[in-house]
Amino acid sequence: MKIGILSAGGDCPGINATIRGVGKAAMTFGMEVIGVLDGFTGLMFNDTIPLTERQLSGILTLGGTILGTSREKPFKKKEGDVIADKPQLIKQNCEKMGLDCVVCIGGNGTQKTAAQLSEMGINIIGIPKTIDNDVWGTDVTFGFDTAVNIATEAIDRLHSTANSHKRVMVIELMGHHAGWITLYAGVAGGGDVILIPEMEHDIDNVNRVLLERCRKGKPYSIVVVAEGIRKERRSAGAFIAEQIEKGTKLETRVTVPGYTMRGGSPSPFDRILATRMGTYAATLINERIFGKMVAIHNNTMTSVPLKETAGKVRLVPHDHFLIRKAMRIGTFFG
Repeated sequence: MKIGILSAGGDCPGINATIRGVGKAAMTFGMEVIGVLDGFTGLMFNDTIPLTERQLSGILTLGGTILGTSREKPFKKKEGDVIADKPQLIKQNCEKMGLDCVVCIGGNGTQKTAAQLSEMGINIIGIPKTIDNDVWGTDVTFGFDTAVNIATEAIDRLHSTANSHKRVMVIELMGHHAGWITLYAGVAGGGDVILIPEMEHDIDNVNRVLLERCRKGKPYSIVVVAEGIRKERRSAGAFIAEQIEKGTKLETRVTVPGYTMRGGSPSPFDRILATRMGTYAATLINERIFGKMVAIHNNTMTSVPLKETAGKVRLVPHDHFLIRKAMRIGTFFG
């Protein structure tokens, strides 16, 4: 068999570990492996490289992706497109290259595209990737643990500055419409207020809680904010900090780690998860099982139909156990 591997969407710690897992496992099954460059763009222009043991050696710990990535969505027509039918071109190129399967590593948008290509008759296996942890159908995605570690360290470092200056420190974390990173890093970092998109908040209640902390002799507060709580383009962190300072007269500062949460070497947990997902994908291909997304349920590798994941987002439920535990110790959610 001959398979292609691509990574699409935003970069994420653990992509290279996944490429390595798929490739090395596929080789043990006797498969030929090629890397598709720059996401779905590579399938449109036959832009590929051979992947051998040499190319896969030493990439387990590397951040980013050796294959490059792009946000090309072939089923979405854009003004100025020079290719009339991108999906059909991709199908023709897969046939020309003799690909028996394409492994698509990516988040929600990538898995939706993968599902659509699968419906066209292309053999596809999806692997969920995102720091946001919001891909439907799996308990966790690789990249999430690394992002939580980085965000937690940022919060840890804010405690000393906040205490020294007796300030309210607001930190805005990534996650689009899902609050997973903010919830986990907020709890791990000892955030006093945690605001996530899935739960409505009232800024007057937030200000009341912050003022109550001052009256109780607590000299500073940490407010952890998810970027998705604001639908406008303006920074959620800056908006909340402004509202806090205006409503409480407390000196307030905002920090935005931003893309640092997506860069660098993956955590040991993510390296292991990426390797497990990659090797499981190769096993599915070897068994001629296609049209699936690799998933992990209760720490067991499995798969779900790609068509079931398309268009769905995994959000934080209001009754999540971590929210309940955090509330028990006095963390305020707005």
